[in-house]
Amino acid sequence: MAKKNKNRVEVFSSLQDLFGESNVNEIENESEQQTLPPQQQYLKVLIDRKQRKGKEVTLVTNFVGWDEDLKELAKMLKSKCGVGGSAKNGEIIIQGNHFQKVYDLLINAGYKAKKVGGG
Repeated sequence: MAKKNKNRVEVFSSLQDLFGESNVNEIENESEQQTLPPQQQYLKVLIDRKQRKGKEVTLVTNFVGWDEDLKELAKMLKSKCGVGGSAKNGEIIIQGNHFQKVYDLLINAGYKAKKVGGG
């Protein structure tokens, strides 16, 4: 007769197997934050050269909210500066040194922005 393994571990292929469909949606919604209004956002504007082969980018950090709202703000900044960039993980990357222009655009849009570094 074979021994039974008392230290058995169950492995689930997804959260749905573990919690069920309705509870998974609640868990995912809790991990995402609602977008704060511009007056409550405390954004930091800085110039970054790290891991970019010496090329400068303007970073806007500390955005709190949905990815769609972050991408919408990034689209506005990129179009006003006339350059490319990206938005992910609460950061907006604008190609080139547009430190003062991005800061001014954020202030005019109602955001609380802070300059970090010399820019």
